[in-house]
Amino acid sequence: MNKFEKKATRQSYGEELVCLGRINSNVVVLDADLSGATKTNLFAKKFPERFFDIGIAEQDMMGTAAGMATCGKIPFVSTFAVFACGRAYDQIRNSICYPKLNVKICATHAGITVGEDGATHQMLEDINMMRALPNMTVISTSDDVQTKWAVEEIAKIEGPVYLRLARLSTPIIYNEKQKFEIGKAVQFGDGNIATVFATGVTVAEALKAKEELEKEDIHIRVVDMHTIKPIDEEIIVKSAKETKRLITVEDHNIIGGLGTAVSDVLSDKYPKKLTRLGIRDVFGKSGNATELMKYFEIDSKAIIDEIKNNI
Repeated sequence: MNKFEKKATRQSYGEELVCLGRINSNVVVLDADLSGATKTNLFAKKFPERFFDIGIAEQDMMGTAAGMATCGKIPFVSTFAVFACGRAYDQIRNSICYPKLNVKICATHAGITVGEDGATHQMLEDINMMRALPNMTVISTSDDVQTKWAVEEIAKIEGPVYLRLARLSTPIIYNEKQKFEIGKAVQFGDGNIATVFATGVTVAEALKAKEELEKEDIHIRVVDMHTIKPIDEEIIVKSAKETKRLITVEDHNIIGGLGTAVSDVLSDKYPKKLTRLGIRDVFGKSGNATELMKYFEIDSKAIIDEIKNNI
């Protein structure tokens, strides 16, 4: 992990859209008056004839994208997660998922790390909402390299996708040679004290915790669950068998998010206690993103404390 170089996944998303636009003329991009923040403005500058600012009309945007998909286009639809999932849920459910249309919903500014925008804009329920929809693939990327891979890859698969992106700049974890596959998690280390399943911005925090714990001869493994649905059942069961403790950490409500998804697998395949670190069924707060991660106990210190206090 590069501790010094940081980049927001929404920036990576915008950059990769431009690359994708060059090689696939069927890619179109829609935004809801937030292209500067979602970084779809980068695509708009290069391909203005394939960029559509729908305005503050998120429901219309989803419906328009659905219509474009029926005509063979590959719409990438962007706005803040709270508006994409909350305001336009009905259109996602009935106009995109039900007919299984090829729409890619790439929502930025998810989770409490939206920071100073406060509780109204901190979407903590989106994974829950999107993973419950039939036909929906749900991906939550952790860094620049993984996000660029995801944007390219979801353009190749048929059907609805929800790609969860952050506002916060996070460390670059992977090098450009890293191989990813939808539905297959990435494991770091093979310690047997604990497995920490993380996703999105919490992956870097889990890796920091792993490094600090190793200094005290406490060896854990970190699993980057970049795909929430379909989830990697094999690595969950393998980790349950090989490590003493299982922990999930997420910038999301513990109800319905990564912790619930992992719990579902454990209940069916290999029952074992799971500790869930995340937002504990409350709304967020306005504040600095780093301080909020500490406040809600989803940072590296919280992970370290959880492991050291329960060895």
